Amino acid sequence: MNLLQSIRRYLSIIALVTCSIALLSSCKSVTSSDTVDYKSAGAVRGPNLSYPPDLITAQADRRYIVQDGTATMSEYNAAVKKSAQLRSNVMTGIPGMRIARDGERRWLVVEKPAPELYPQVKDFWQENGFLLVVDSPSTGIMETDWAENRAKIAQDWIRSTIGGALDSVYDTGERDKYKTRLEVTKPGETEIYITQRGAIEKCTTDTTGACLSTIWTPRPNDPELEAAFLARLMERLGMTQEQAKAMVATPLGPKTPKAKFVQDGANQAHIELGVSFDRSWRDVGLALDRSNFTVEDRNRTAGVYYVRYVNPKELGDTKGFFSNLFSSKDDSSLKAKKYQVVVKSTGENSANVYVQNADGKPENTPAGFQLLTLLTEQLTR
Repeated sequence: MNLLQSIRRYLSIIALVTCSIALLSSCKSVTSSDTVDYKSAGAVRGPNLSYPPDLITAQADRRYIVQDGTATMSEYNAAVKKSAQLRSNVMTGIPGMRIARDGERRWLVVEKPAPELYPQVKDFWQENGFLLVVDSPSTGIMETDWAENRAKIAQDWIRSTIGGALDSVYDTGERDKYKTRLEVTKPGETEIYITQRGAIEKCTTDTTGACLSTIWTPRPNDPELEAAFLARLMERLGMTQEQAKAMVATPLGPKTPKAKFVQDGANQAHIELGVSFDRSWRDVGLALDRSNFTVEDRNRTAGVYYVRYVNPKELGDTKGFFSNLFSSKDDSSLKAKKYQVVVKSTGENSANVYVQNADGKPENTPAGFQLLTLLTEQLTR
């Protein structure tokens, strides 16, 4: 009997015992009006193999980590005071905040400098029950760890009766992580993008169809989860709940495919986009955020995203990968490679996208061909 079967048998026994007790009172269904709840699961602070593997793990920005024995009490008190001031500023709200949209894509535009917004956005994710595995104020990028949306667990009478004691047994079999990118488009104005990635636990079966074990596999991106957190962030920045929900709920525009994959040779290709450079830059950034890329830096003037990418086919043994994921070792063991994704304007309403190697030379290899294919899939969604 495998572990999954043992857990199910254990739950069945508990349910029978509890039912006998519950029949003396009343069996009442409990429902939740909130469809997003990552807090109740608690933060994962150590190795936990129930969480899906990521394709890259970056270290958090060290400037936000207090090292034992190196900070004085006066420095600590000053940091606490500054944090309190930032939080108090939120209560006054931020003027000029709106939702922008293009097809199914939504993002937040705030008339405030990115350095002032970054710590507030960071606090927002932590207040919603997430740990940050990427925290880079210099690039305006942060990324959460994998977390479970506990609101998806059915709130039946069994769980309402004994859920507190066996809460860790209940599992949705799904995990989510979120990337946030702050982009400065003009002085005093910041665009905030939130993208979601999901994973689902699936059984691997034998010839009889019996479940032998489970593995984590990617699941489609969920724009509604992104919208939910955009609305919550707007509330965090001072907008009322009703205003935020109404603004996010405005119908999206029609989808218009703007990307075309163009093959120039055996392993030479590029992507043609039928929009301006500004929109191309934004769309490519979102495509990178929703894929297995980690953006290390970017240069909007030159039209270059500096990224890392790990090919899933090169990960090898899953157990070995889990060990690498939760260790403090450098991610070179995961065979991460560096590339440059270049966006070049070719006209008022057109641009091309190229993949180059770390030295800025054309990546005329099967790997470059594959990366352009992945980006095209995202850009045409």
